[in-house]
Amino acid sequence: MKLSEKVKTLLFAGVLVVAGVGLAALPAFAANTPSSVSNGLNAAVNGSGLSNQSVSVDSVAKNVVNALLYIIGILAVIMIIVGGVMYTTSAGDQAKVTKAKNIIIYGLVGLVIAILAYAIVSFVLDKILV
Repeated sequence: MKLSEKVKTLLFAGVLVVAGVGLAALPAFAANTPSSVSNGLNAAVNGSGLSNQSVSVDSVAKNVVNALLYIIGILAVIMIIVGGVMYTTSAGDQAKVTKAKNIIIYGLVGLVIAILAYAIVSFVLDKILV
């Protein structure tokens, strides 16, 4: 059975929204982690001889979220570029033009969601975890 374009669009947007909300909520869950995890991380770092800096769960969560958001942003930009190439090579075929426009729109929506998720995570970390 083949899914229609609208169903695919809604599923894709839903996955992006859920992923963005999940990434935005990650630091709040990490803030409730017991200090034993932080102590364990500090012991692991100090025992490895890598650094004497203390490692906190907050900084680890922030680094993970930032890395995921950068990956999402890069993928969104790649989608926009691929859509642009498909648009320019469509040779006037209406089906290819529509597909290329949809890919560009999905890429832009993904980029906007990544930017908003980054803003939300930054706000949460600055206000709640200070």
